[in-house]
Amino acid sequence: MIKDIYFEKDSRRGSDGTFRWLTEEVGELARAIRKQDAAGKEEEFADVFAWLVSLASIEGVDIEQAASKYSNGCPKCRSTPCVCRETLTGKLEEE
Repeated sequence: MIKDIYFEKDSRRGSDGTFRWLTEEVGELARAIRKQDAAGKEEEFADVFAWLVSLASIEGVDIEQAASKYSNGCPKCRSTPCVCRETLTGKLEEE
């Protein structure tokens, strides 16, 4: 649906411009989270999602296919919930 609504407009803007809009929306989401603004969070999550899907469309990425990476749980440990743990270096390792 997002592709149907915005693809022509966003593809004229290009990946770089669309990515910049996405990052602006992420900033707005961060502000809504910090303020614990429930309505704002819902609106900004929707906006971030829409811009992400639009950017994927421009880049020729099927967002549903990309999301299927997580259809069997964590891609590393294959568990739901994830049982990986972060090391002190920030790398993930299975527990």
